[in-house]
Amino acid sequence: MPVLTTRPYRGEVDLPLIVDFLNACEAVDREDNFYSATDLGLSFAEPDFDPTQNVRLWEDEAGRLIAYADLWTPPEPLESLDGFLWFRVLPTERWQGIERDILAWAEARVHQEATVHQLPAKLQLSCRDCQSNCIVFYQQHGYSYERRFLTMARSLTESIPEPILPEGFQIIQTRGVEDAAAWVEMYNQTFIDHWNFHPQTVAEHSYWLSTPVYCPELDLIAVAPDGTFAAFCHGHIDAEENQQKDRREGWINSLGTRRGFRRMGLARAILLTGLQRLKAAGMDTAKLGVDTQNPNSAQTLYESVGFRTRYASLSYSKTISSQTIS
Repeated sequence: MPVLTTRPYRGEVDLPLIVDFLNACEAVDREDNFYSATDLGLSFAEPDFDPTQNVRLWEDEAGRLIAYADLWTPPEPLESLDGFLWFRVLPTERWQGIERDILAWAEARVHQEATVHQLPAKLQLSCRDCQSNCIVFYQQHGYSYERRFLTMARSLTESIPEPILPEGFQIIQTRGVEDAAAWVEMYNQTFIDHWNFHPQTVAEHSYWLSTPVYCPELDLIAVAPDGTFAAFCHGHIDAEENQQKDRREGWINSLGTRRGFRRMGLARAILLTGLQRLKAAGMDTAKLGVDTQNPNSAQTLYESVGFRTRYASLSYSKTISSQTIS
């Protein structure tokens, strides 16, 4: 293994270096990803994320980027400080010890943050279900399997059923920042009983509403007769990625129904409306992600409207204590 030095993120000057590195890894891994300086820069500028603390780079003696890692921790942790680690290592340098150094850095950061909040800590990471080397590595370092997630897709060239809403309900486009507080309340009330819930903040939601990649025509809410925000469907089109891949794909980023409004057909109706909006925008494929253990049978809903599995990812986690820090 080459002699490596590690350093924090130095600002926007690092974005082209990181993006080129990630796309070089993708050329070998073929995970159907595309990385851009625009998307990465927007992620780093998100409120409550400090890239100087939670992004790390490993370089060889020639200054070549060998490994990259970023770590997300919730701005308002509840019962536990949960960290989410994502990393890549240059294909020619994998499984020579760098991955162990990345874990050690992330575990130390999570422990540091947990100490500040005086909470127990957990570190989570994931991989595709076909990546046996990753699975073995995670298990060897004390990480246990937690969950399976699917990425699903549906053709938009096929007919989309007409949405049917309960009487008195309507689907409207949100008014952006003006609706941010009500939207966040709905979102948090929707997912508070789901696995691994972390509340979203108004600042975080408002930030993404202000970015150039936000698609207002794909930001939908179902409104109850009394004006309550009852369900939502938030879609996205990455024009730069579609151009690079010569595709016309859109995403359903999030979909949910507020507690108290479930089992009324709202999720199906607003999902179908979201698919219609993607098709009207010129997309020919819709994609989304789902937890296979979603308590409200989301996978069944998606399959009922034509979504099929593209690939599966696995989530692993480990409780972090002072004794586990390398």
